[in-house]
Amino acid sequence: MPATELLAHLNDTLAALSAGSAAFRPALIPREIGVVLSVSAGVVRVSGLPGAGSGELLLFAGGLYGLAYNLDETEIGVVLLGEDARLSVGDEVERTGRVMDIPVGDALIGRIINPLGEPLDGGGPLLTRQRLPIERPAPAIMDRAPVTVPLQTGLKVLDALLPVGRGQRELILGDRQTGKTALALDAILNQHDKQVLCIYCAIGQRAASVAKVIATLREKKALAYTIVLVAEGNEAPGLKYIAPYAATSVAEYFMEQGRDVLIVYDDLTNHARAYRELSLLLRRPPGREAFPGDIFYIHSRLLERATHLSPALGGGSLTALPIIETEAQNISAYIPTNLISITDGQIYLSPKLFEAGVLPAVDVGKSVSRVGGKAQLPAYRTTTGNLKLAYSQFEELENYARFGTRLDEHTQRVIDHGQRIRSWLKQPELHPMSVPEQLVVLLALTSGYFDNILVEKIPEAEALLTQSSLALPAELLQRLTAQKPLSPDDQAALLACAKTVLAPFQEQPAAENN
Repeated sequence: MPATELLAHLNDTLAALSAGSAAFRPALIPREIGVVLSVSAGVVRVSGLPGAGSGELLLFAGGLYGLAYNLDETEIGVVLLGEDARLSVGDEVERTGRVMDIPVGDALIGRIINPLGEPLDGGGPLLTRQRLPIERPAPAIMDRAPVTVPLQTGLKVLDALLPVGRGQRELILGDRQTGKTALALDAILNQHDKQVLCIYCAIGQRAASVAKVIATLREKKALAYTIVLVAEGNEAPGLKYIAPYAATSVAEYFMEQGRDVLIVYDDLTNHARAYRELSLLLRRPPGREAFPGDIFYIHSRLLERATHLSPALGGGSLTALPIIETEAQNISAYIPTNLISITDGQIYLSPKLFEAGVLPAVDVGKSVSRVGGKAQLPAYRTTTGNLKLAYSQFEELENYARFGTRLDEHTQRVIDHGQRIRSWLKQPELHPMSVPEQLVVLLALTSGYFDNILVEKIPEAEALLTQSSLALPAELLQRLTAQKPLSPDDQAALLACAKTVLAPFQEQPAAENN
């Protein structure tokens, strides 16, 4: 470059700098700076922030954030959203003027994040345009619509006997190692062709357990429509506390776009324990089982956000499957009874059934769905009939028969039929079934076509009948999933198929179906 041209560029640059410095007017921006008074496990006490509000995000040295929780006269109790090892007494803390929020958008689908919205999967930064506060008011009553569309879980025992509707809150509870996470995971896997976005929120779980779930989702190609939000068991209690609220805000973004969302909280027992730990460290008065008095409100304000929006607001839905762990089958403990009263039904997993090999180990007698029956497909309502009543009677008579009492013919028939229902309700893990596959076998079962088949041959007969359902006419398969009851002609076609397939397994001719 010639010297004259270089000199001209230099003069232009100096002129621009001179003009910029002349126009610069320094602004005085007030900042509130506080000081850390004490540091304990996940909680710090600070002073010197008179303008801080409840729930405001505070910034500590090193980029560590905390939530202002206890606003006392001379100090503030802060819940840390990270490890406290980097903090010490005397460190500065600054107000941010905003509440805790999380990035939302389509960029999160298929990603694994933490409650702060930071990626954990090494897939690069999250490119989103919007953030939502993690604490948001639940939709008003007038903004909600009735739950009328089923959420097919692919599990026979749920879809037939304990149906779940889109927008419902159905609690899953049971002792540890009874299959609670597997049940929710099956429900996620079954949404692959249902246009339902899924969010799996792991709260206080072991890293190995979370890794296993993620590996299963990736193997079954379910991560393509799933968001995983993780707060592991070794992380700060503050992160475990905000995790379900952050996951719900992510879900609400999609619900407000008119989409159907399924969210699994695994599990809220760990969430309650994290909140109890924080409350005791903040010196809040303990109540029953040392939980703070507002623990009911903590969970109710979370689960009230699950709903079905009215058509005027897009008609989206948020279905919640919260999971909690019971101890020694005690479903009347404090946290279980709280959540049972908040949700629209519960699915109880029995360790006795689990040990007996009845999987999924759903105790039909102690489980209930208070909404899903109205959202259940009419074909199920036509087919199931008194299936739940027959199964409950069987369980009572089975206990009675164990005493070696001589049974009359009718009682023996009830027990034999119940054994076949139980055999049908068994289902391998990670193998959800479609609606036609379930209905073909269910109709044959309720019509007595399995009553003359040996119990040990039921799985083989069911597998053949399920396979035969794939060859049914497309029009018939479409009518099975329609919002209309099964017609007599459709029932006759399904029963004719069942009779043909099951004929080789019959011990004697099946009774005529009325």
